[in-house]
Amino acid sequence: MSDHRLPRELSRLFADGGRGRKLPVTLPPGEVVWPDPGYTGQGPAARPAFWMSDDPVSGADWTRLREWHSHSGLWPVLLDESAQPWAVGQVVPDDSRQIEHFTAEGFMTEVWQEWVVQMPKDALEELDPYGAICPGPAAPGTLRAEPGAVADWLAGELAVRDMPLGLVAANRSADALVVMGWQGALHHNEWMVPMAAVVRSWEDRFGARVVSVGFNTLELSVAAPPVDPEHALHVAAEHWTFCPDNVVQGPGDLEAYAEQLVGRHAWSFWWD
Repeated sequence: MSDHRLPRELSRLFADGGRGRKLPVTLPPGEVVWPDPGYTGQGPAARPAFWMSDDPVSGADWTRLREWHSHSGLWPVLLDESAQPWAVGQVVPDDSRQIEHFTAEGFMTEVWQEWVVQMPKDALEELDPYGAICPGPAAPGTLRAEPGAVADWLAGELAVRDMPLGLVAANRSADALVVMGWQGALHHNEWMVPMAAVVRSWEDRFGARVVSVGFNTLELSVAAPPVDPEHALHVAAEHWTFCPDNVVQGPGDLEAYAEQLVGRHAWSFWWD
């Protein structure tokens, strides 16, 4: 059983040194990534932000590590655009316990109010049928498959892009965004913690899982997507507050964007 203990470099990701955790999976060559003190402005970090493989991995590699998450405490993330910011530590890790102080409803309401005030009145048509009134979070979806299996499927689809693997010391996939210090949505929301609360809620309501992150992109698997237009429209309203660029620079309004969500098992987000 001792052979299953976390390698020393992975143990450093945990505040307790990874006590009691195990990972009987052979890892590819890689190393831990430390936050750049000059980038964070917070001085030297107490521990690395995450571990990163030297070379691209396969979807099967991702799946093996995902299956052992409950024992290792390490969530796998495919890292798109590997040269930046991962390799140079341009990340700002935070304490995932802070996520508990935020809710998807609170985030959605606050963003809706702020953006509606700034929008020209004629632009409110983009938000039909809701307009200036935030509808709040959508009802949960119905599971169409096991969330882990859908995450494995999406990892296999994305791995063809030849991405390295990140391993993050996180209890759930949403928390990985905060722990690793991902900054992809910086131009929309400066602090990742409230947005991770939204992703946690999507985990619970839609069987979502974080599979990949890029410089300004996020890929989620979805095991319980909306399957009717009305539900999809409500979910689209959530997506608008989470990532306005998806709607504004995509189809242009909620109704057209919602059509893309019906029955879809992958949600992609991109911030300008």
